[in-house]
Amino acid sequence: MISFQKIKSFLPDGFITAIISMILLAYLIPGIGAKGSMIELKTVSRYGIMLLFFFYGLRLSPEKMINDLKNWKLHLTIQLLTFIFIPVIVLLFYPFFRNGEYHQMWLAVFFLAALPSTVSSSVVMVSIARGNIPGAIFNASISGIIGIVVTPLWMSFFLKASTVGFDFSKTLTDLVIQILIPVIAGLFLHKFWGKWALKYKSQLSLFDKCVILTIVYNSFSESFTNGIFSSIPNWTLFVLSGAVIALFFIVYAFSNWISKMIGFTREEQITVVFCGSKKSLVHGSVFSSVLFAGSAAASLFLVPIMIYHAFQLFYISIVARKIGQEKR
Repeated sequence: MISFQKIKSFLPDGFITAIISMILLAYLIPGIGAKGSMIELKTVSRYGIMLLFFFYGLRLSPEKMINDLKNWKLHLTIQLLTFIFIPVIVLLFYPFFRNGEYHQMWLAVFFLAALPSTVSSSVVMVSIARGNIPGAIFNASISGIIGIVVTPLWMSFFLKASTVGFDFSKTLTDLVIQILIPVIAGLFLHKFWGKWALKYKSQLSLFDKCVILTIVYNSFSESFTNGIFSSIPNWTLFVLSGAVIALFFIVYAFSNWISKMIGFTREEQITVVFCGSKKSLVHGSVFSSVLFAGSAAASLFLVPIMIYHAFQLFYISIVARKIGQEKR
């Protein structure tokens, strides 16, 4: 007889289900909290993002992060996979889309490739697979901070000449105000409120997800109102999904290979593969609201990361359980 736990492992992640619900709501009832409303969702999202990253910084221990720098080879490998290897893989296909009608779709996939790794799911999956947990915590945490600079820097090479109205100086200022300053403030206040933030970690995580759901609804609401998706054939979305999943398997396989070539321990190999192949939907949602602010096609840039995020959770959770049950 099939157990409830086995059935549950194949059910969609609750957060993914909530995101799909927000997209459906945006399709059925667009315009909630639009510009001119009593409560504008863009304003709510802006301040929500600032609080999200303040709490993120509050949960980080500066002393522990400095101490964890000792395993530099592991950290460097994961960060190079996240911010160099994956973007370069997508960059190889740039000549095929440079002047074509699918240039913006390629740009959306490149945005996915330039994002930081996930935080909570990376640590959880490494823990289930019995990998190097301290290494996972450090890399998941530092990845988000590095991404504040590296992600917009990667995107700046392609957005200046595109149609999304990209202003790098304004974008950098917005990222500093909405993300970097709150993170630094949180880190500074960790010694005072850090225990409180860790105690209520689950409640703060729920707040984070509410902010992301607000951003997702607002982005898709604007796109449906402006008829952005009506011009995209279903087969295009199907091919996009296939390309994103193929990208995941390329990165997953290379991460596995390189970690063995370097000679990492079994625990370190698990951490490299699980952290190095992940991309953050949280950062993707937040960065898109800043990088593509004012663009009617902003929600297009969320589609690849939502597909990638859902698939990585599904696949890695199965692999993590299998590895965790293996005898050593």
